[in-house]
Amino acid sequence: MLQKLLLPVIVFIIVLIGLTFGEGVFTALAQWLSQITGIVIYNFQDLYWTISLYVSRHPVKIVVAIVITAIVCIWIYKNKGEEMNNQANSRKIGIFLAIFLGWLGAHRFYAGHIGMGLLYLLLSFIWLPLSVFLGLIDAVRYIFMNDEEFKANIKA
Repeated sequence: MLQKLLLPVIVFIIVLIGLTFGEGVFTALAQWLSQITGIVIYNFQDLYWTISLYVSRHPVKIVVAIVITAIVCIWIYKNKGEEMNNQANSRKIGIFLAIFLGWLGAHRFYAGHIGMGLLYLLLSFIWLPLSVFLGLIDAVRYIFMNDEEFKANIKA
């Protein structure tokens, strides 16, 4: 269930980044990451203001991204629904999430380890380099697991 809910979120983020690519999103992301890589973040107000500023400046892009996300997800569920339940594809998705969103604990949420996912999320706000490193370690673990071990690792 969580796997099917995570797909639209990932597609939305990819589409939104694609829509804003030409406007220096990577520069803004680098600046934002440099701000939060301090030892301790005192509150989440900066994150809230950054997101609200983006939403107020780009409402059309967000609506377009939501529409594209809905179309892509409906197409994927309709045409590739059975393949998503395949063990090999499940492991590949876990590896992809651990590499690209492991610092947020997305791979742990995908595997059903909600507590560890929340720990990764909290750790990313306290000290980002450590959570990135731990996400990459999990990616390497998933790469060297076989499909049966990965399936046993996922909580239903």
